[in-house]
Amino acid sequence: MFAEVFPENDLNMNVAIASLLVAGLMPIVCAGIAKAGQKNYDNHNPREWLARQTGYRARANAAQGNCFEAFPFYAIGILVAMHAQVPQERIDIYAGVFIAARVAYIACYVIDQHKLRSLAWFIGFLCTLGLYSASLGA
Repeated sequence: MFAEVFPENDLNMNVAIASLLVAGLMPIVCAGIAKAGQKNYDNHNPREWLARQTGYRARANAAQGNCFEAFPFYAIGILVAMHAQVPQERIDIYAGVFIAARVAYIACYVIDQHKLRSLAWFIGFLCTLGLYSASLGA
């Protein structure tokens, strides 16, 4: 029955689907970085507590927000590319580079490397645009 729903050539979507899972978990990782090890963390008012943070905790929280902002556009791009039957290898390349760029983005944000952070953001954004562009040409 599974093969009827997903023909054999469609079973190789693991990289793209895994990238959606990883990208969806990135905000949670950022929140963990912002909150980890802080003894005065207020779980009754976590947003107020995070708003008062400085340094790497504030930057990790800002990265969390950006991850939430980037996810829908990227996720829909993956799904549109799959629906348009863009070659899976091409989708996987965009997906892999997007995830690598977003990991670099978070790392650069947390360690306060603003120029590299902007470059990583731009590379991830280009990957998302690439998914849509490839879908138009499929």
